[in-house]
Order: sequence, then structure tokens, then C-alpha cells
Amino acid sequence: MSSKATLETTLPLEGTKNGVISISKIEEPYGEGSNTVASIGISLAGNADEPEWKVHLPLANLDAVIEALQKLK
Repeated sequence: MSSKATLETTLPLEGTKNGVISISKIEEPYGEGSNTVASIGISLAGNADEPEWKVHLPLANLDAVIEALQKLK
């Protein structure tokens, strides 16, 4: 499997000493021909390249996810 990940943004994780939220774009994450995803990672240790938790969101779902998150504010 050869995917290409591009780290787009790193944000401090509120309420932690060193934690970060990382936002990446991953092309072909599940092998050749698979759709690009946005990857949101959480690292309490501050390592954006190796988050302890992550979620992959298909780009086609981003608008709906952003809208739902805006409602939480």
C-alpha cells in the first residue's frame, strides 16, 4: 500500500500540556484507487506524525461533518 500523506495543519490540543491536533490529507489511503481522505489525529505527546487516535473522513463527507461540528459550538 503506497499512500501519500500531507500534513496541512497542527493545532494545540486545549487542556493538555503538549497535545496537538493534526489535520492531514491522505491520497489513496487504502491502496491504489481508494478515495482521498482527511485525517484528523490527536497526540497527547505532541507528535503530529504519530497520533494516538485518528479518524479518516472521505472528502465527500467533509461539508456535512463541518456543518455538524459547527452546530456543537
